[in-house]
Amino acid sequence: MIYVVGIGSGGGDTMTIEAVEAIKSCDVIVGYPKYVDLIRNLTAHKKIFTSGMTRETDRCNMALSEARDYGKNVALISGGDAGVYGMAGLMLELAEGSGVEVRIIPGVTAANSCAAILGAPLMNDYVVVSLSDRLTEWSVIEKRLTAACWGDFVVCIYNPVSSLRPNHLRRACDVLLTVKDPETPSGFVRNAGRNDESHEVMTLKRLRDFGGLDMFCTVIVGNSQSYIVDGKIITRRGYKL
Repeated sequence: MIYVVGIGSGGGDTMTIEAVEAIKSCDVIVGYPKYVDLIRNLTAHKKIFTSGMTRETDRCNMALSEARDYGKNVALISGGDAGVYGMAGLMLELAEGSGVEVRIIPGVTAANSCAAILGAPLMNDYVVVSLSDRLTEWSVIEKRLTAACWGDFVVCIYNPVSSLRPNHLRRACDVLLTVKDPETPSGFVRNAGRNDESHEVMTLKRLRDFGGLDMFCTVIVGNSQSYIVDGKIITRRGYKL
């Protein structure tokens, strides 16, 4: 059995009971080093395999080998939710026809944890877009951002900036600003749920020129019904007050 376990976006506080029990039941833990470190309290006496960024296929193949060839119960660890830019899809694809059962254990994705920190910005329809163009061409990302604007969706942005993509968030904001008001409530959260968590609420116009964001940040841009009160972003659902 392979459990693909989403451990939430924090340091373990957002893990579900189901995720904890799945990890406890396994003989082998496979994951990205940073995520495995976050669950060290659950890994005693277990065999552990880790590998770095861009080695996702290697991790899935290792999990499959341990389950298929050695009959082990394996926890493949994924940050946030395993089905949201995580390991679930790849593991299911590689396990096809192997006879190994794969079970997906959901986790709290960054969109949810960061929305709670910023207020209630996802109260109405929203989309999630990653700015990483390692697996998706920028032209496709730009098309999706444009469509989200015309649909007046709240936009949650994953992977906004990296050392190899220092200007992607600015480019994304330029796309959003073709339709969205420059004063649209926006914000970011860094290291959600961890000891060094930080966040800030601002306008879309200010977000465009705001420096210092990185891969540990998640950005949320409101829609025409979003507003700021007491430092929190609220997107109206339409209830009569």
